[in-house]
Amino acid sequence: MTRNIRPALLVLQDGSVFEGEAIGANSSEISAPVIARGEVVFHTGLSGYQEILTDPSYAGQIITFTTPHIGNYGTSAADSESSKIFARGVIVRELARRRSNWRSDDSLDSFLKRHDISGIAGIDTRRLTRVLRDSGAMPGAFGTASESELRQAAAKEKGTAGRNLIAQVTTTKSYVHGAGKFKVVAFDFGIKTTILNCLAEFATVHVVPASTSAAEVMALSPDGIFLSNGPGDPEMVHGAPATIRELFGTGVPMFGICLGHQLMALALGGKTFKLPFGHHGANHPVRNLATKSVEITSQNHNFCVDADSLAGKAEVTHVNLNDNTNEGMRVLGANAFSVQYHPEAGPGPHDSRYLFGEFVSRMEAK
Repeated sequence: MTRNIRPALLVLQDGSVFEGEAIGANSSEISAPVIARGEVVFHTGLSGYQEILTDPSYAGQIITFTTPHIGNYGTSAADSESSKIFARGVIVRELARRRSNWRSDDSLDSFLKRHDISGIAGIDTRRLTRVLRDSGAMPGAFGTASESELRQAAAKEKGTAGRNLIAQVTTTKSYVHGAGKFKVVAFDFGIKTTILNCLAEFATVHVVPASTSAAEVMALSPDGIFLSNGPGDPEMVHGAPATIRELFGTGVPMFGICLGHQLMALALGGKTFKLPFGHHGANHPVRNLATKSVEITSQNHNFCVDADSLAGKAEVTHVNLNDNTNEGMRVLGANAFSVQYHPEAGPGPHDSRYLFGEFVSRMEAK
């Protein structure tokens, strides 16, 4: 398969410039010049580009894939984690010209066009990753516009710190997923389809908007409460920590993942901070402090819980072996626990699926 090549540029806020070619939306030679801007991050997973792109947690970000060949196996409608792409754009070294997978129903390039998402290929992603590793995730802009226009756009981009992105991803109306034994109320801060499917294996899941009050949750008589993943700065999700704090007192088992973990920490009076370049990949080693075992985990977050701020309020249960940051906790005095990583691991390893079993055990005991 051949296609016309339209030159494009990527410009970071520090002035770094990368030459490439436009892919996805607006890559046609007859399209008007386009600019995509956001916080540029890198992901180290070898596969799962479709699941990563459709993960609502990437709202506001431009995703750099460090794997050199992307798009080899195309895309499949069954593999999307949400109904759309919330990321601002995609950066790759080389976009596969052909897809080879019996499950595939579309190419990655066509998938991006259908979702109106721009990308840039031909980028030296090794060099770009080194820049982000040394300087941290930073705002940037790419597209077919002039270099001066892209520099202006990159300079104006504010990144994800200090921004509440939940309104872009949460459901506006409650809905039910699955028909399992237990009744679980799941806060949608940007929930992934794979998480819903994991919960549906044992529960009827009532998915509610992020702004749902504690009284509204308890009116549903839940056996368990789930706090989902999501994008942006946890300290900007106003109202959620107070709601979670109120729900602690009900005794209903509570399980949080990713942003849900961070919000649970804020509800305890803890603090969060922004990581230099975040954790984005499917190969992060995490130690379970109780069992001493190491789990290979799938991760996607820019912010982290300050473990010291939880002293006397929660017990740290998991630690990232790459940088010793907090990856999990058990709340003292409440029936609640959480992890920073993604035990549903779609895509990725399944080392941490036991956490859903722990949630079930807590609901059975209750």
